[in-house]
This record gives sequence, structure tokens and C-alpha cells, in this order.
Amino acid sequence: MGVENSAAEETGTAPRFLIIGFSKPFQKLNAEETAELVTKVGWDGIECPVRAQGQIEPERVADELPRFAEVLRRHKSDIHQVATDITSMKTPHAETLLRTLARVGIRRFRLGHFTYGSEGWPAERLKEIAPALRDIASACKELGLQAGFHNHSGRQMVGAPVWDIFTMIRDLEPERIGFCFDIGHATLEGGLDWPVNARLAEPRLAAVVVKDFYWKKESSGWKDTWCPLGEGMVDRSFFAWLKKTQYRGPICQHHEYPLGDAPERVAHFQQDLKLLKEWLA
Repeated sequence: MGVENSAAEETGTAPRFLIIGFSKPFQKLNAEETAELVTKVGWDGIECPVRAQGQIEPERVADELPRFAEVLRRHKSDIHQVATDITSMKTPHAETLLRTLARVGIRRFRLGHFTYGSEGWPAERLKEIAPALRDIASACKELGLQAGFHNHSGRQMVGAPVWDIFTMIRDLEPERIGFCFDIGHATLEGGLDWPVNARLAEPRLAAVVVKDFYWKKESSGWKDTWCPLGEGMVDRSFFAWLKKTQYRGPICQHHEYPLGDAPERVAHFQQDLKLLKEWLA
């Protein structure tokens, strides 16, 4: 499922899964430095934050994103997805950002965050969001893009239950809007029911996001604590399941736990990648 990102993918010569890294932890690096780090870690590319205070600011996307992508491609890497603040086509710079993605050949992007608020009926909030998603899907159809709704955890987050995403996008074309399915957040919110949510998302997978966590007892109560892959509660059987699906898009590694200085940070990236590859073998 999903929009392809390169000629290699279209001809079937690409690997089954492209494994990429979310560049948020090193977003202060320039394009050359990013490309060197990606090569050192062993990723196939990155998910780039193109949003306020991101690696590329939205108002500069038309100039900076093409140059950034060109540098990575010169290093045999690529930007396979971008993370955005887009929650409607009225989001500042949304149209320019999407048209730049299409021009550069980056076909996938992640939507911004939607929240419920502390009051009001949640179902009404979904009705408010749905028209904006339809407009985004329409723009994606025109430009040949695919938007991804990321399931974040949190008491105010639209998408935390996963079924709320499905309710809003079920009648839209999967090639234009789907799930950025995060197995870490799905496990945090759903516990043992992640297989149900994974199956729900599978026909509409735009990207798969990987990170790990565990529950830690503190004086104030239980706290969700992010950790290196394999040290938490994410079940490796998710990846055995993923291999049996028709999904052919990127797997993006996110790192929310403390990473230390530059050498330690790279070592964490490499160790998580090594384990992920073992789980996918």
C-alpha cells in the first residue's frame, strides 16, 4: 500500500523495507552532516522535520528542501518522508510545502497534531477535523502525495485510540491519506490490543514508526518511559506480522530516550537499527 518514492521502488529493485531515521534528534545538522551521519548509522535515509523549529522551516521549504534532498541523494540516501505541522490546507505554507514535495519527488508526509481538548464530546471533535482531512486528501490526489496520520499517545491526542483515525479517513482513498502507524504509541495506549489496531491500519499504512517504552513507578505514579528498542514493552512479533502484510513503505526509527553526546548518540542509533534488522530477518 502507499505511494512509492523512487524509480527503484517502482521497478521492484528496492529492498522490502527501507529503514530510515527521524532526524529530529540531530536536526541542527546541515545537509552534508546529516548525510554523513545517515551513512555512518546505516539508514536508507531520513524522515525530515519540515515544520516550525524543525530542520527546515516551512517558510523556507521551497528553497531549502530541494538542496537538502539533492545532498542526501548524492550520498546514496534520501528524504523518504517529512514531518509537518499541516492540519488543514489553511495551515501557513501548506500549499507551498506540498507542491515542493511533489516537485522534489518526496511522496509521503506526516500530518501535524490534532487534540481533543479537555471538554466537549470527542465525537464532535472528529466531525470538526474530518473536512480538513478531506481537503488534504484532495490536494494529495492532485499532487500525487500521501498524507499519514500519526497515532500519538496522550490523554488529549486525537489518534491515541487509533479507531478515531479510521473513523475519519475510512471513506478517503488510502493512496492519499493513511496511517503512520507507531507501534510504540499503539502499545502504550492499547497494551495487549495492538494486533487489532495494527490490522485496522494495515490496508492504509503510509509509514511504520518504531520506538520502545516501559512503565516506571515513580512517587507521583506510573510514568511511560521511552527506552532503546528491545528494552521495553513493544512486542517483536509485530515485525513478524508486518512481514506477512502487503506493506512496502518505509520503517522509521524514532528515538525519544536520552541519547547522550554525539558518539553515544550514533551508537544508540546503530544498536537500535541492528536489533530492528534482526527482528525483520
